[in-house]
Amino acid sequence: MSKSYTVADYLLDRLAQIGIRHFFGVPGDYNLQFLDHVIAHPQIAWVGCANELNAAYAADGYARCKPAAALLTTFGVGELSAVNGIAGSYAEYLPVIHVVGTPALRAQRAGDLLHHSLGDGDFGHFARMAKEVTVAQANLTAANAEAEIDRLLTTALFERRPVYLMLPSDVAEAPLASRPAPLMLRQAHLSQASLQAFIAAAREMLLPARRVSLLADFLAERFGAEGVLEQWMNEVDMPHSTMLLGKSVFDETHACFTGTYAGAASDPQVKQLIENADVVITVGVRFTDTITAGFSHHLPTEKCIDIQPFEARVGQQVFSQIPIRDAVQALHQLTLPLALQWQLPAIKRPELPAPSGSGLDQHGFWQQIQDFLRPGDIVIADQGTACFGAAVLSLPQGCRFIVQSLWGSIGYTLPAAFGAQTAEPDRRVLLLIGDGAAQLTAQEIGSMLRDGLKPVIFLLNNEGYTVERAIHGPEQRYNDIAQWNWTQLPQALAGEHQVKTLRVTEPEQLRQALREVGDSRQLAFVEVVLPKMDIPELLDTVSRAIQSRNAAA
Repeated sequence: MSKSYTVADYLLDRLAQIGIRHFFGVPGDYNLQFLDHVIAHPQIAWVGCANELNAAYAADGYARCKPAAALLTTFGVGELSAVNGIAGSYAEYLPVIHVVGTPALRAQRAGDLLHHSLGDGDFGHFARMAKEVTVAQANLTAANAEAEIDRLLTTALFERRPVYLMLPSDVAEAPLASRPAPLMLRQAHLSQASLQAFIAAAREMLLPARRVSLLADFLAERFGAEGVLEQWMNEVDMPHSTMLLGKSVFDETHACFTGTYAGAASDPQVKQLIENADVVITVGVRFTDTITAGFSHHLPTEKCIDIQPFEARVGQQVFSQIPIRDAVQALHQLTLPLALQWQLPAIKRPELPAPSGSGLDQHGFWQQIQDFLRPGDIVIADQGTACFGAAVLSLPQGCRFIVQSLWGSIGYTLPAAFGAQTAEPDRRVLLLIGDGAAQLTAQEIGSMLRDGLKPVIFLLNNEGYTVERAIHGPEQRYNDIAQWNWTQLPQALAGEHQVKTLRVTEPEQLRQALREVGDSRQLAFVEVVLPKMDIPELLDTVSRAIQSRNAAA
């Protein structure tokens, strides 16, 4: 490796400047020289993954806990394996810096028929594909590297979405004259005229109101509004809730927090407190099918004040160039005096359903998990019975809740838990995943064990794709999966590392298991055997809505 300062070094220094401390990925011959620089870097550690898809999922989970994440793949075969994960980061607004090691520029310019290409001399196929799921792209040369790296990183942080960076093997080794100066981050433009017009319109809507509610979602967290929202809720009493994707945006121990809102599938009190208000303020909300039980929410535009990352609406009026934090702070100040005339209804937190029998079922499982939760936990639930069952949990203070309800790629959460635990090694990570989902990405348990990570994994074994059975074909064989001996799998992946594995089929066994793994000093894997067609109420409502929308008109 060259001792001079190179493009590779510049890129790594910039990643370190924006808060990235780990690089997820899989080696390939086109990125190996760059990887030497990663290994040598004093601030960034290499985290090898079992495959590129898992690496992309892990980077996504990392980006939910840190300012951004970095992913390294090789050209063609590697980057295409990662596209699903990158698309999820794009859909759900996560800044992942995807670096692709490509053939040397001289070989590309010559049109050589190289491995991992389509054999036609065109090396731009995959970059063109990447444009659909990234907000900025660049093909680095020695001449443009500094400017393009800075452009992509600042764009990723500003728009909170992935970017795509092609790094030819010879360019990675190209020398640069100087090290990077401090990075100038992009700032959202605030129009004072637009802000004042928004405040005036919001005041006009709020003045006659006696009941006001607030609903927040994941974009509030992605664009840094959590802190100002917390200040607002601490000073102005109003019923407030989150959508499932935004669960943990609010402190759920707050007296005015109502629970998770899911349209017609909400707890009746949550639905009433949110929908029956004279004015509903929505912050960073995206109404998608699975978290609204098939768009069953009843929130007419004419009574809503809606705040998005870069604009706000009052009824049908649109006010552009207002960053989300400024809009929230403006409403905070506006509502301080107005709230004195509001009616604050009694708020009683929804209770978890009681177990339906003596055996272990969904209700009994979630009741015990509720008691297992601690302040500061990171709770990650896969799309399926895990996700919809966890929606009813009341999170202790400081918890982070991770789901992927918009992109909804099953198996995502296992590598995402790897990424989140890598980002937050001192916090307890709880992974809740179904057996069908886990079969897609189970290899990454080996990476967790290799790196000495200690998440607690709950494998919900209900004999296949129960979420799909609930939608269509409950007895069709396409919803069946191979029945694995789950408790032996972590042992097989552990090598010389220690792992605790347990299997529970009864409520008392679960209680004992939770006592054993609560303060585990090693990775804990608990297989929880549940009835095949036992599903949470929220999933039942959502699945019927999806089935109806998928059916012929």
